Amino acid sequence: MTNIADGTSPGDEAAPGTPGTGENLCRNCNGSGELEGKPCPVCDGSGKVIEGLAGG
Repeated sequence: MTNIADGTSPGDEAAPGTPGTGENLCRNCNGSGELEGKPCPVCDGSGKVIEGLAGG
């Protein structure tokens, strides 16, 4: 379930807009947003997660 206070999903490493992070496809559902006909529990059905960027 998305955290209303900061907009994160369970699979996010940081809140959206955090410096050094970016949007990536959810590895749990391969970006579809669904698993077994239900919203993916990692990305909350968006198909996307916020992750740290490589490098830096």
